[in-house]
Amino acid sequence: MVRAVRGAVTVANNDADEIIAACKVLLDELMRRNKLSEDDLISVFFTVTADLDQAFPARAAREMGLTGTPLMCATEIAVPGSLPRCIRVMIHCHTELAKAKVQHVYLGKAVSLRPDLVRGDSSD
Repeated sequence: MVRAVRGAVTVANNDADEIIAACKVLLDELMRRNKLSEDDLISVFFTVTADLDQAFPARAAREMGLTGTPLMCATEIAVPGSLPRCIRVMIHCHTELAKAKVQHVYLGKAVSLRPDLVRGDSSD
């Protein structure tokens, strides 16, 4: 089956190292919790809020070894009052997990985006 796995993380600063580190933590959690390997991945789509412009989140995936997976980055729609310094990701993958068993991961202040999906992911 093909599924979409969602996640988001926030960073304190518009800093390349911080953006890359936060993306690595998020991707690692998404892959681990959903028992995914690179062979399972179809594509990974990242968005960042307009206040994050010091690094492409896809760089984190490449540094983690995801060199054979198509990656894309874009800027999130700038909705007034939206969560600042936020990186979102959607992984398209092959998995045997039922849709209800897919674990979406929201870290840092991003837990406010989908409190209905958060399972103790409140760490920064």
